[in-house]
Amino acid sequence: SQDAYPGLDVEQYLAELERLAMRLRAALPQTSGAEERVMALNQFLFDDLGYYGNTDSYYDPRNSYLNEVMDRKTGIPITLAILYMELGRRVGLPLEGVSFPGHFLVRLRLRRGTLVLDPFSGGVPQADDELRQRLKRVIPQGATGGIPVAELPLDQFLEPASNRQILARVLRNLKGIYRQADEPARLLEVLNRILVLNPQ
Repeated sequence: SQDAYPGLDVEQYLAELERLAMRLRAALPQTSGAEERVMALNQFLFDDLGYYGNTDSYYDPRNSYLNEVMDRKTGIPITLAILYMELGRRVGLPLEGVSFPGHFLVRLRLRRGTLVLDPFSGGVPQADDELRQRLKRVIPQGATGGIPVAELPLDQFLEPASNRQILARVLRNLKGIYRQADEPARLLEVLNRILVLNPQ
């Protein structure tokens, strides 16, 4: 974000994130379990604050800069997931990013299994059938070595993404956007960031 917005006050946005987390904590019942906290997070972020997935201008580069996402209350799956995870972690939800093919998701391990959530769609839980449908849309036919997508183990697609992997995916999105828009100066900034992140 500081490449695109050189005068950006990062501390201001981090402080805003803390303020939002304090408001969310104040709204939580004292004895709320993980599911109740997820519901409260969804209510707060998407209903009360009005955040939403930007389906109209999906490839607008502003969707990939967290300051713009926070100012405009809209973004793409990965940036909304980053905000969702950061708020959730501040209220005791150990949320993890999932670099699911074609659509970034968030997961939460519970005693009885793993809850997979889609912040781009208001934090809606994703059933196994929905996840398999997503895979069918993005995995090319013949790419699975003859194994039907419906029979692939979902776990391999639901591994948690590291901070470095999340940043790399955001940068790859921006690389594609700036290449398509023929903005070489912006593209070069993004490529330089990718090299910092992954010198290999």
